[in-house]
Amino acid sequence: MTVTFDAQTAFVFLLIFARLGSMVMAMPGIGDASVPARLRLVLALVLTLVMLPVVQGAYSGVPGTFPALVAALLGEIVVGVFIGLAARMVTGAVHVAGTAIAFQTGLGFAQNVDPAQGTQSALFSSFLAVLATTLIFVLDLHHLLIAALHDSYLLFAPGRALPFDDFSRLAVEIAAGIFQIGIQLAAPFLVFGLIFYMGLGILSRLMPQVQIFFLAMPANILLGFLLLMLLLSTMMLWYLDYFETTLSAFIR
Repeated sequence: MTVTFDAQTAFVFLLIFARLGSMVMAMPGIGDASVPARLRLVLALVLTLVMLPVVQGAYSGVPGTFPALVAALLGEIVVGVFIGLAARMVTGAVHVAGTAIAFQTGLGFAQNVDPAQGTQSALFSSFLAVLATTLIFVLDLHHLLIAALHDSYLLFAPGRALPFDDFSRLAVEIAAGIFQIGIQLAAPFLVFGLIFYMGLGILSRLMPQVQIFFLAMPANILLGFLLLMLLLSTMMLWYLDYFETTLSAFIR
């Protein structure tokens, strides 16, 4: 038995793999630096085989020239990278919140390796990033990314000019939302830090002979962990709602 593919099928498979593969490489969780590249390629290949019979009708015939083929391939890569990076940018909100919380609780210099980025980051930032990514997969919110891939063929039809103005506007909106949600998540800790250090300043004026700040640092860390324990579930529910709302923009 021999299996053959015509030029049209090979062309469509290549373009679908370019869009899905570039998105998988950039998306959070699976596209992290700690995940082997071969595993990401296998997942992209599986998704391509699943999507091939569904979206192959959206593609036209094989271009007659090599530059047209390269342009079609680059267009698919741009769409996939944009969707993946948009999802990854949303996860930056927990990094902003974690960094703000770390500095307010006196643990800003407590660094560890962030598995998502492969670099050093604040302790709270790494913890919230891992927790958020875990909850996204546990609650099946990663299905939004797959749905976004399918609906991307309706929003960004192959062969049409890419809306780079819409890309840039949405990227700016997501970047602004990252800092807004990040500060909102860390707002209780910012208020706590303001009140705590204001109280320490008053005590240092009342008792100048006592090293108030050295005595209060353990209390600051302890109260920060207690506040995190009380607010963690609310913070994650708020963030997951933001994640779902943002990715819904790619679903028609």
